[in-house]
Amino acid sequence: MKHDRHNAESVVEGDINLTSARGEWLKEEVNDQTKELLEKDAKYFLHQSMSTPCLDVLKNCEGSYLESISGKRYLDFHGNNVHQVGFSHPKMVSALMGQLQELTFSTRRYTNEKAIQFAEKLTSYTPKGLNRILLTPNGSSSISIALKLARAVTGKHKVVSFWDSFHGANLDAISVGGESIFQEHMGPLMPGVERIPPPITYRGIFEGNEEKALEYLEHVLSKDDEIGAFLAETIRNTDVQIPSATYWQGARELCDKYGVLLILDEIPIAFGRTGKMFAYELFGIEPDILCLGKGLGGGIVPQAAIVTREEYNRFGHISLGHYTHEKSPLGSVAGLTLLEIMEEENLLQKVKADEEFMKKALYKMHRKYSLIGDVRGVGLLWGIELVTNRTTKEKATAEAEEIMYECLRNGLSFKVSKGNVLQLSPPLTISREELEKALEILNEAFLKTNAIA
Repeated sequence: MKHDRHNAESVVEGDINLTSARGEWLKEEVNDQTKELLEKDAKYFLHQSMSTPCLDVLKNCEGSYLESISGKRYLDFHGNNVHQVGFSHPKMVSALMGQLQELTFSTRRYTNEKAIQFAEKLTSYTPKGLNRILLTPNGSSSISIALKLARAVTGKHKVVSFWDSFHGANLDAISVGGESIFQEHMGPLMPGVERIPPPITYRGIFEGNEEKALEYLEHVLSKDDEIGAFLAETIRNTDVQIPSATYWQGARELCDKYGVLLILDEIPIAFGRTGKMFAYELFGIEPDILCLGKGLGGGIVPQAAIVTREEYNRFGHISLGHYTHEKSPLGSVAGLTLLEIMEEENLLQKVKADEEFMKKALYKMHRKYSLIGDVRGVGLLWGIELVTNRTTKEKATAEAEEIMYECLRNGLSFKVSKGNVLQLSPPLTISREELEKALEILNEAFLKTNAIA
């Protein structure tokens, strides 16, 4: 009998939500105009997991808020991870509007000053020698470039990655990723991928035992001479899994020992989300290839990139990232402006202060509510894992859904990951007042579920 993957976890995972609660929301929480537009949306767009059905119809986004056509406002702690500087930042909008009055597109075989300035600015933040970049419109494509470059550098086609990892939705990205929902019905995927269990502190095969996780990684690398790359999220974004510096330094040493390139995927978490410009800085390591995206476009323009080592700049005869919008003036202006805003508004320092505030508030909730099994986070990236029993750690998927909808009703939007992890990822520009308001909404939702310890 075929195993049914569509269990309670997968039905509520992320934005899939196929339970009756979504139907009740659409029936009770949106007005007639919104319902009509949602019906048209369902009619014309190809339905797919995690995008269908939609919750509401937006008309505006600004700062930390989304606003629907009915006037409902949501504090957005989801943001598809593009809102490091919030939505519609005035400096970002002004810079892009200014560029629209000048060079709007850069045809292949030509370059432009903004792309060069962007490359220079971006690599000013990376370590010496990690100074060559390629630009691409989306994160999945940056993963593609990284995989191709790793093959060219090492002459080896295999790659190690983590189960449960996400590296994008392209066929090669889902091939190296470890989320089963993206691989269903896809048939044969890209060969040469060896997946290993991730090091996590709560649940999992190596729960709290990173030494065993490193031992497993070395076992795989030592057994297969065709492995040329280890691809990993520096910090697992969706359910906020944070390895230690000890783990990452050990993994870096193993990559060096076995001649394997370390590719770090920081597409959703770079640019201040962790309180550092790049998450790898927290662990005292350097990647061989760094994949970036999402927030790099300022929450307006699709923009992504890889940054890699000077010594790998020897493949001019190979098309590694031959993309139509490779040196987009608009994308380059967005990336350049993002970095300028971060400097001008001291966002890295702000995020570290916000981290302490969030840590104190969420740990207090952990002590108060028995429904919370674990709280973990860094900077302005936090995960609250819900369980029905702290000893058995049974996932509280129904309760997670109940809390999510209660928060939505009261103006707070966030992602639910793994069916039971509330992921909180607000704009880095969020005010302390807005943070307090969001936590108040969250507290009230927990109270309503009678989750007090």
